[in-house]
Amino acid sequence: MTKTLSSFYPIFDSADWIERLVPLGIKLVQLRIKDLPEDDIAQHIRRSQAVCRQHNCTLIINDYWQLAMSMGCEWVHLGQEDLDTADIDAIRAAGLRLGISTHDHQELKRALALSPDYVALGPVYPTILKKMKWHEQGLDRVAEWKALVGDVPLVAIGGMSVDRAALAFSVGADIVAAVTDITLHADPALRVKQWLEACS
Repeated sequence: MTKTLSSFYPIFDSADWIERLVPLGIKLVQLRIKDLPEDDIAQHIRRSQAVCRQHNCTLIINDYWQLAMSMGCEWVHLGQEDLDTADIDAIRAAGLRLGISTHDHQELKRALALSPDYVALGPVYPTILKKMKWHEQGLDRVAEWKALVGDVPLVAIGGMSVDRAALAFSVGADIVAAVTDITLHADPALRVKQWLEACS
């Protein structure tokens, strides 16, 4: 990779959040939108691109790899179900970098075979974001994953908070992703500042 990814990785479900919080100093962010028409998603991508370019923030698009390709994005994140239908050769040919979600050894093996630019493991802690068939992975699994992925950056996701970030880093996580710890906080801007301090 041409530059090291930030260790703080918030994930937001709209350009509204990105426009509001990226100017505070976020350098890595994911736009993860579900269940909207593609035209609307394109508008969110366009708005997110504008603010991220202005603030030198790396923007990662979840799932919508075809839109990401056509709109000149640099990164895409795919879950395991996304991998079933995504054209990885086309994604790579377009120069897109790729992050992949993993939850078990089989998924990790599949992900590493695709030479990802990062691997995400979750949920490290219980999460309220979505119902998952996987129970919390725990810090021991984070350490195990880091040993298995080697130099590939490892993202810890799921139930992460400012207080838990240091624990994840201590066992090998390179990057910590946060979702509801920010968006459900009484003061999201303050929480972002606390995250930036914890991950500096």
